[in-house]
Amino acid sequence: MGNPSLFDKVFELLKTLIATQSFSREEENVAKVIRAFLEQESVKFHHRKNNTWAYNKFYDESKPTLLLNSHIDTVKPSALYTNDPFQAIQKDGKLYGLGSNDAGGALVSLIGTFLHFYECEDLNFNLCIAATAEEEISGQNGIALITDITDNCDAAIVGEPTEMAMAIAERGLMVVDATVYGVTGHAARDTGDNAIYKAIEDIQWFKTHALVKQCPVLGPTKMTVTVIEAGKQHNVIPDVCKYVVDIRTTTAYDYDELLDFIRGHVHADIQARSTRLKPSIIPESHPLVQTAKQLKIKTFGSATLSDQALLKIPSVKMGPGKSERSHTADEFIFIDELRQGLQTYIELIQNMDEL
Repeated sequence: MGNPSLFDKVFELLKTLIATQSFSREEENVAKVIRAFLEQESVKFHHRKNNTWAYNKFYDESKPTLLLNSHIDTVKPSALYTNDPFQAIQKDGKLYGLGSNDAGGALVSLIGTFLHFYECEDLNFNLCIAATAEEEISGQNGIALITDITDNCDAAIVGEPTEMAMAIAERGLMVVDATVYGVTGHAARDTGDNAIYKAIEDIQWFKTHALVKQCPVLGPTKMTVTVIEAGKQHNVIPDVCKYVVDIRTTTAYDYDELLDFIRGHVHADIQARSTRLKPSIIPESHPLVQTAKQLKIKTFGSATLSDQALLKIPSVKMGPGKSERSHTADEFIFIDELRQGLQTYIELIQNMDEL
């Protein structure tokens, strides 16, 4: 695996990251940790706000570029923590601490992979490492702030905890605000048009309707009503009912097409809060996927959102750790998962003849 001290370096980096508070929009200090580490390794880097990126030493603009990306921010710790979330604790083959699993393990493994290849002069493609902010909130000052960098890459590996399986497709997210209008009236009289009753019909449609088109990897689009609000007085028929729909999208439907379809089947006025978090899928013929299959790396479709949603280039998502541990109390990653993650990333890139 090249430099025998490489794992030790990134393992110590992860412990420092855990000890550094890095909530979304508050990543200044952890960005400094990343930059200090790269400087210590004699890597020239660039930065914009709390985002940091660097290219391999012998970057060749005539070659394509593979982006290695993961995020530096974390959610706030659960109140159920029994450990100090900002203390990196080694116990029973695990490393505990906030962000250890999501996504510190993937981040330091990708940084280690980048360092492994940094001084290679004969790479088939360039490498760009990007440690970015605000992933947990899909913020405007995270990877979205460096699209001039990411758009100029040709493909990407996005580091998230997947047990080193490769997500070749990922669901997007569209949040819909729905407003149903009725006519107010007195509850004791047979007057008015109850907006709640009309909304119930809508909600039943969302619950039971199965969209015809499906993604071959991700399956059907999932639509779930998650918030409802109506009425102020027990004796007044409400003339407005508002509800929210969480839609986990696939590449089977264009967002405008899906919105038009929904509007044709419900009473509500339908407005999307945002259409920027897109689903993604990479062709099975892509070298990233083909090389993964050669190495017997499992491929799957991911239900969870990541910075893939903001990339315009072909991408996959993979990293050490387990998705189900993310955002949980006493978050941890197995130390052996980190070793395997670093090794697998390196093997994947070593075995790719082209990009």
